[in-house]
Amino acid sequence: MRYHFSGVAGAGMNPLACLMRARGHEVQGSDRSFDQGKNREIAAHLRRLAIQLAAHDGTAVTPAIDRFVYSTAVEADTPEMRAARALGLDCVSRPQLLAEVVNAGGPGVAVAGTSGKSTIIGMVAWLLRETGVPATVLGGAALVGEGTGGCFVAGPAEGPVVAEACESDGTLVGYRPAIGLVHNVSRDHAELDALRPQFSAFAESCGRLLVNAACPEAAALGRRFKASTYGVSPGADTRLRVTSAGPRRATGSLRLEGRVVVLDVPQPGLHNLENAAAAALLALELGVDASALEAPLARFPGVARRFEVVGTTTSGIRVVDDYAHNGEKIRAAVTTAQAGAPRVVAVFQPHGFGPARFLRQELKELLPRLLRPQDRFCYAEIFYTGGTVAKDVSSRALAADLPAEMRCGYARDHDAVRQWALSEAQAGDTVLIMGARDPDLPRLARKVFESLSVWASSTSSNLLGWR
Repeated sequence: MRYHFSGVAGAGMNPLACLMRARGHEVQGSDRSFDQGKNREIAAHLRRLAIQLAAHDGTAVTPAIDRFVYSTAVEADTPEMRAARALGLDCVSRPQLLAEVVNAGGPGVAVAGTSGKSTIIGMVAWLLRETGVPATVLGGAALVGEGTGGCFVAGPAEGPVVAEACESDGTLVGYRPAIGLVHNVSRDHAELDALRPQFSAFAESCGRLLVNAACPEAAALGRRFKASTYGVSPGADTRLRVTSAGPRRATGSLRLEGRVVVLDVPQPGLHNLENAAAAALLALELGVDASALEAPLARFPGVARRFEVVGTTTSGIRVVDDYAHNGEKIRAAVTTAQAGAPRVVAVFQPHGFGPARFLRQELKELLPRLLRPQDRFCYAEIFYTGGTVAKDVSSRALAADLPAEMRCGYARDHDAVRQWALSEAQAGDTVLIMGARDPDLPRLARKVFESLSVWASSTSSNLLGWR
């Protein structure tokens, strides 16, 4: 068959395009970001797989296409969407296609939750690959050092499929996995009242269900659908015991198959221990022996932009790149950074005007409680990808929401972010760059690190000269 992927650079789209190509289909795609000269690494990777890339202007949408797969981030009135409808093509949303793949897995495994999914999927992919268990894995973020696209591991067509099931577009109801996992449920993309029916439908459709007992919403689902539970809660079926949550690594243990398995994770934070516990349980389900879990977990490279340390300057300023984009993710990133530094210099770029409106009141209440008096915070201007959207809020307004004594910064663009970080950072700080969707954020984090490194070197030279 011939597939066309509209919005193929997306973290959920490009792994699916790669999978369809690996399964022998003809694949083509387009993306607005490619037309803007962005996401070149992803474009090059897709071309290496013989996936044809075209302009995102509708000209590539022809009757030769058997299935037109579209990202839910693509507006309904784009030239490609209009062309596909006019031609009467079989139009399939990304979540629909992903659900098809998962439901046909042997077994199919779906990981759901409002936080942690990409890291859990990355850990599962790593564990399966390191222990030689063949499976198809599809997730929203690549492992560190393996590119900037999503996570993709090609497995046998009739074998296990492990995938990240996202609630952001209301499509959790399409999954029928043999094994489902709900890691957490919190306010993200929608209010809890809107999320609960989705997660309930997902839980009801799972052959077997695992839930994180430490999350009240997930635990409630577990009681309702007789799930197996894991986590730090004393009553969990598989209890996670925490030894240390940081500041550089996270360590703990699980009792699995009659033995204690040590979780020694190179990424700090309680949330990463919880992620590791979930990944370990899924790996067991797919045939990894409990005795084989410890060594690969201790070498886990991490997931791109999930508390990814870009570097540390000679003056001890650590620069961290993180995908945090909702209240719980921002809380996890900031508290993890605080555990390892006397001061945190944090930047957050909202990932769209709708999300900025949705988060505004929550962040107005959260940030004054979360940040210490010595910490510093800056809003970068809202990321805009194009299309029709109401631009009725700005990061300048979000910065003005916070108390004057916080001295919240505002940066109109990425160069202004770099200048703000240079003006605020001190020796020993952690500089934390947070935000989603913008492909230029990793580049920004590297530029901040490079500028701080130059500054640290010149400061050191001046001090040596003075001495």
